[in-house]
Amino acid sequence: MLSRRTWFAALLLTAALPLEAGQAITMTVSPRQSLAPTNLSVRLRIQPDADNRVLQVVADSGGFYRSSEISLDGERSARSAVVEFRNVPSGEYEVYGVLLDAAGRERGRVHETAFVFGVGTDN
Repeated sequence: MLSRRTWFAALLLTAALPLEAGQAITMTVSPRQSLAPTNLSVRLRIQPDADNRVLQVVADSGGFYRSSEISLDGERSARSAVVEFRNVPSGEYEVYGVLLDAAGRERGRVHETAFVFGVGTDN
């Protein structure tokens, strides 16, 4: 089992890496597997661009839905954002981030799946 220091060092290294060429947005969801209820932390990195206006973040299991919308100010916006969805119940969550321009057109989309297991249930 890896120590906390190893996990923390890996997290810092991952956060310091630049976006790949052509990627407008990247995302990491933590934890990817957990027991219910849990807090899902969604970390997003955004490539600066004058057209960036809105960042939408969604966690949806079909039976439970949470979302957040963050206004952006183009190139002057922060390059990262963290959204935390608290007390998420059990389910298989589709978590995604969508970067939009001023006209509402999609500039980038990222997706991850997170599993929240109920104690004493089959899921």
